[in-house]
Amino acid sequence: MSTLDSGLTLIRTASRRVSAANGWMGNAFKGWMPTGLYARALLIMIVPMVVLQSVVAFVFMERHWNTVTRRLSASVVQDIAGLIDVYNGYPQDKDRAQLRRIAQQRLNLVVDFLPVGDMPPPGPKPFFSLLDQSLSVQISRQIGRPFWIDTVGNSSLVEIRIQLADAVMRVFAQRSAAYASNSEIFLFWMVGTSSILLIVAVLFLRNQIRPILRLADAAESFGKGREAPNFRPRGAREVRRAAQAFLEMKSRIERSLEQRTAMLAGVSHDLRTILTRFKLELALIGDSPEVEGMRKDVDEMSGMLEAYLAFARGDGGEQAQPTDMTQALEDLRSDAERNGHRATIQFHGLPVVTVKPASFKRCLGNLVSNAARHANAIAITGHRDHRYLTVTIDDDGPGIPPDMREEVFKPFLRLDDARNQDEGGTGLGLAIARDIARAHGGDILLGESPQGGLRATVRIPV
Repeated sequence: MSTLDSGLTLIRTASRRVSAANGWMGNAFKGWMPTGLYARALLIMIVPMVVLQSVVAFVFMERHWNTVTRRLSASVVQDIAGLIDVYNGYPQDKDRAQLRRIAQQRLNLVVDFLPVGDMPPPGPKPFFSLLDQSLSVQISRQIGRPFWIDTVGNSSLVEIRIQLADAVMRVFAQRSAAYASNSEIFLFWMVGTSSILLIVAVLFLRNQIRPILRLADAAESFGKGREAPNFRPRGAREVRRAAQAFLEMKSRIERSLEQRTAMLAGVSHDLRTILTRFKLELALIGDSPEVEGMRKDVDEMSGMLEAYLAFARGDGGEQAQPTDMTQALEDLRSDAERNGHRATIQFHGLPVVTVKPASFKRCLGNLVSNAARHANAIAITGHRDHRYLTVTIDDDGPGIPPDMREEVFKPFLRLDDARNQDEGGTGLGLAIARDIARAHGGDILLGESPQGGLRATVRIPV
C-alpha cells in the first residue's frame, strides 16, 4: 500500500504541475492576444492566410524553384563541359572558330579564350544567391577545374571563367538559361493577391464590427442615463437580433419606471391631500402646546413622505447635459458655509462633464449634508481625466466603522452611533446618493479621510 500511495502522490504532484504549467501558458497567451473583437477577427483571418502562403512559398522555393534552378545550372555546366571536351579533343581548330560557332548557334553561349594568367581572384559570394551556389556546385562536380564566376555583374548574363591547361575559357550565358527567373513573378502575384484579399476582408470586417460597437455604445449610454437617438438595429442577423432585444429591454425598463412614477405621483397626491387637511384642521383649532407638537409631527411626516417619494422616484425624466462641475461644487461649498461649516473645494481637469445636473447635484448634496451633520470642516475635491469624474468629500467627524460602510447604503437604515443618525432623518440620504451615482454608471465608496473622519468618493464615467 505504501508503494501505491507513493505512486498516487507522484501522479497528483505531476498533475498539479501540468495544470500549473497549462495555466501559466494560458495566461501568457491571453496576455499576448488582443482584447478587441476587431483585432481578434483580423488575426483569425490573417494568421491562416500567412501560414498558408508561407507553406506554399516554402514548398515552391524548396521543391520547384531550387530544383529547377539546379537543373538549369547543371544543363549549362554540361554544355560548358562538352565544349571543354571538344577543345581538348580537336586541337586542329587553331583559332577555335568552329567551337565558338557551335557554342553560339547550338548552345546559345558566347565563348572566347584568354591567356593563362587572366583569372581574377575569387570574390565574395552573394549570401542569398541560389544561382551562384548552384553553379559552383555543378562546376566543381562536372568539370573539376579552377573556376571563377560572376552572377551579379550583369543583370542578364552570367560570366564563367574556367582554367584550362593552356588558356582560360570565358563563357557568357544567359541568366534565364541557368536560373528560374519566373519565381519573382510568382511571389509578386502571391503577395499582391493576398494583400487585395486582406484589404477586402478588413473593409468587410469593419462594416460587420461597426454595428456591434454601436450596440455597445448605446448600452453604455443607457447605463449612464443618456439617450442614443440615432441607434437602430443594423448589421448581420445575429447583431440585429441582439440590438432588437436591447431596444425591447430598454422599452420595458422605461415603461416600468414610468408606471412606478405614475403610481408614486398618485400616492403622493393622496397623502399630501390628507396632510393638507391635517394642517387646516390644526390651524382652525388654535394655538396650544399640544397643537404645536402635532404641527411638528405633521411637518416631519411631510418631510419623510417627500424623502420616500424622492428615493422611489429616482431621477425622474431628467436628461443628461454638459454641466460645469466647478460651479456645482462651488454651490455646495456656499450651502455648507451658510449652515456654519468650514468648506473648501478644489478641481483638477476639464470641468465640463455630461451628467443629469439636478440629480447629480443632489447626490453630492446628500453626501455634503451627511458630512456637515457630524463634522465641522469639509473638503471637496474633484478630478476629471479621460475616463472618469471623481469627487471626494472629506471631513473631520467621527467616521463610520469599516464593517458598517456598506450597511449605511441600505434604505431606511439608521445607525445608533453612526454618522447617518439624524433626529429628523429617514436613513435615505446615502441610499439616494448611491442610487443616483449608479444611474450615471458609477458608484460611491466610503473610506478613511486624511482629516480623520470619513471620505466619500463618487466616481462616474465621462
